Amino acid sequence: MPRISAFYGIVIYMYIRDHGPPHVHAWAAEHPAVVDISTGIITLGSLTARQAGLVRDWVELHRGELLEAWQRASAGDPPGTIDPLP
Repeated sequence: MPRISAFYGIVIYMYIRDHGPPHVHAWAAEHPAVVDISTGIITLGSLTARQAGLVRDWVELHRGELLEAWQRASAGDPPGTIDPLP
């Protein structure tokens, strides 16, 4: 599973050829979560409130890049990397 970004102790991954809807996998210590790209909402798993807010902010900031990365990954190509939160 390619790592596409990391910030504030949170690592973001995107599986190649994963099922829809477009999403990322966020890992923060022992808290894994699946986050919908279109909404920034956690659809599976959990993060602390602070971590969830950071991931939501990051998704909103990079939504276009994430959708492009999803298209690449869906085609079997590496999704690339995306800048972390500042």
